Amino acid sequence: MNAPSDLQIIRDASGAPAFVVVPYEQFLSQYGQARDLIPNEVVGKIIMDEQHPIRAWREHLGLTQAEVAQRAEMSQAALAQIESGKHKTRVATMEKLADALGLSVAQLDLND
Repeated sequence: MNAPSDLQIIRDASGAPAFVVVPYEQFLSQYGQARDLIPNEVVGKIIMDEQHPIRAWREHLGLTQAEVAQRAEMSQAALAQIESGKHKTRVATMEKLADALGLSVAQLDLND
């Protein structure tokens, strides 16, 4: 008996299953929150461009330093220093920045 499914199976040239397509909402509910996903664009900025994770995320989200600093209740100059990567950021500061960006600390704390 075949139960109804929202999944779509894409087969390769030989007919073997190659990919599964799931509805976006289902994907987010199963993988989006629990796994702290990081977009390829952000990973590329961190690895290829050697950007600090906070800067990579900020730019990916289309935010300025001033906007993030205001949300995190810190000065823009302090955020610029953090993004320069010249010193280790305190856990409490990382938590404030993660909250300001709508992310988890795990998504920001990639280089430390």
